[in-house]
Formats: sequence, C-alpha cells, structure tokens
Amino acid sequence: MTGPRYVLISAFGFAVMASLVKEAGVLGIPLLQIIFVRAVISVVLSLADIRRAGVHPLGNKRGLLFARGFFGFAALTGVFYALIHLSMAQATLLQYLHPVFTALLAFLFLAERPTVATLSCIALSLMGLVCIVSPYAAVTGSQPLPVWPLLAGLGGALGSGIAYTLVRKLTITEHPSVIVLYFPMVCLPGTLLLGVSDFVWPTAKGWWVLLGVGFFTQLGQLALTRAMQLDAASRVTSLSYVQIVFAAVLGWLVFDEIPTEVTLLGGGLILMGAAVSAWLQPKAGST
Repeated sequence: MTGPRYVLISAFGFAVMASLVKEAGVLGIPLLQIIFVRAVISVVLSLADIRRAGVHPLGNKRGLLFARGFFGFAALTGVFYALIHLSMAQATLLQYLHPVFTALLAFLFLAERPTVATLSCIALSLMGLVCIVSPYAAVTGSQPLPVWPLLAGLGGALGSGIAYTLVRKLTITEHPSVIVLYFPMVCLPGTLLLGVSDFVWPTAKGWWVLLGVGFFTQLGQLALTRAMQLDAASRVTSLSYVQIVFAAVLGWLVFDEIPTEVTLLGGGLILMGAAVSAWLQPKAGST
C-alpha cells in the first residue's frame, strides 16, 4: 500500500480510539489509567510483532527512541485530557495543529523542505481550525473553550509534532514495532508513578472500552509509522487531517455532537487542504 492509504487507516484507528477514550471518561475511568491499560496492550502487541519480525526489541538509536516515547507520552496525556473535557471535534482540531510543528521541525532537523502543496495544506487547514474553534465564543455566543483542556490540547499538538519528527528520523534505522514499543515503555512507569493511587476497577463495559482503546491506538500507531517510512513527514501529517472527519462523524453518532454550519465550513477547508497535499504535491516514492 501507499503512504496515503496507511494514513487513512491510521486516522480511522485514532478516531475510533478517541471515541472510546471519551466513553471511558464518561464511565469514570481516570485519565492515567486509560493510558496505562492502552500501554499494556501496546507492549504485548508490539513484542509479538517484534518476535515475528526477528528484530532486537531495544533497537539501535535508543536515546532517540526514548525521546520519541517521552514526547509521545506527554502528547497522549494532553490529547486524552482534551478528549475527556471537550467535544471530539474540538479536541481533535486542537490536536491537529501538530502538522505546523511537524513541518517546521522536519525542515529544521530532517532537511525536508515543505513544498507549496504542503504549505497550502497547512494554510487552508489553519483557516478551517479558526472557523471551527472561534464560533463557540465569537458567533454563537457560547462560552470559550475551558483553559486547561485548551492548553492540554495545544500541548498535545506540540508533543505530537516532536514525536512525529522523531519517528520520521527513526524509520531510517528502526523497525516500526520497535518505534511503537518505546511509547508504552515510557507510558507504563510514567502512569504508575503519577496516578496509580487513583486507579479503579472498571465495569465489564469499561474493560471492553479500555481494550478497544489499546487495539485501535496500536492500529493507528503502526499504520502511521509505516506511512512515515513511505512518505515525507510534513505530507503524512497534513493528510492525516482526515481524522477530523472521522471524529466529527463518530461524535455525532455516539455522543450526539452535531456540528454547526461554521464547523462544516471549517471542515471543508481542512479537507480541501488535505486534497491539495494528496494530489498536487509530488509523490515521495522515490525517497
């Protein structure tokens, strides 16, 4: 498969994961416990894939791998907090500021010059973000986004941008499952250290929701890592904006979160940006 197809699989997996995280929050499961269970599942699945591939689980560039895990953990904590306290569309949109950071970091550290198509995608997408986020206070008269979930979402976007840039660099020397493995290797001790005293015993439904979080996050991570191997970091992350569409649909179907007309306008701009990146930018198959 091509890079863009892996991006679609990744976006769908992350959108389903987001809906399950929000449901876990509704069920009263603490944030760090959600991350802990998701990390346990990821460790098991990653080690199984590493064993099948016959590669060393600790990889080669262990310092960079640990940094990828650390920034991934920080980003995931911010994103999950925003998902629990905001609507799925709002939280996902805040998260999708990360291509701006990724494109900048890829230019600075990977020598990837963003093309006109990528820059156009980012510009259109940011216009869409403004359309979707600002109406809550400026147009409809609703209250602005709560400060802490807003900051958590922005912090998650920054952490994601750093993590994705590291993934792009690591794909040169590391197996995808090794890169993914370092994520839960940092999450497990981090969540136990910071939040084990607040853990609860979930209901049967809660366990299924947590298992779903782990499975669909793993699907998204593996597909994203594979996409990074096949395409430029800035293009992959620009295309991944389609997760916003999946999140909006799931938010409507599962949580009765009906998008406003201005939200649809913003979503249209974001999709237009993704189309520019997909069809006008030169393909990276030669890289």
